[in-house]
Amino acid sequence: MNKLSTLILGALYMIVLSTLLLVVAPYVQLKSVQPTPGLKPYTEQQQRGRYIYMREGCIYCHSQQPRDIKQAPDFKRGWGRAAVPSDYYYDNPHLLGTMRTGPDLFNIGARQPSVDWHLSHLFNPRGVIPGSIMPPYPYLFRVTAKTQLGEKVVTLPSEFAPKEGSVVATEEALDLVAYLLSLDRTFPAIPGPAEGQQ
Repeated sequence: MNKLSTLILGALYMIVLSTLLLVVAPYVQLKSVQPTPGLKPYTEQQQRGRYIYMREGCIYCHSQQPRDIKQAPDFKRGWGRAAVPSDYYYDNPHLLGTMRTGPDLFNIGARQPSVDWHLSHLFNPRGVIPGSIMPPYPYLFRVTAKTQLGEKVVTLPSEFAPKEGSVVATEEALDLVAYLLSLDRTFPAIPGPAEGQQ
């Protein structure tokens, strides 16, 4: 009986310790973080695009967290400065990602600010980046013989354009592109809790 109570107390101790270290300590450390100056809340269209980004699984191949220059060559790749906690102030849930099958998208809105480029890339990635392994998302578009006033026609290289008709971006494609263009953290970072104490 004594061994069982020791085991139970040990397990409870580990649960309490883990909770303190993994939940309470980060909360206390980051509770006073304010948004990076220049960072704006997502618009309704960008929020819808963010949902599509999650739904389509973009997070499985792309990260949104450039690392410090001492840890990785992310800055030399053109991905921008290292991220700090205040860069994610309006993100819920955070879409940091863990894989980099594709490039980091933290600053894709600054690196590639063209709506037409993004739409063409989503419709057929190999049309703008030869050899890309990104899957196409043609179901976010429709091919039509006659376009309506106000519809966004996608400009494609001739070898990727349909034989007949035009490719038109749906509302979902435009929302996703609006979210991607909002990923622009090129303004200066404010130091996070760890950086501010140096």
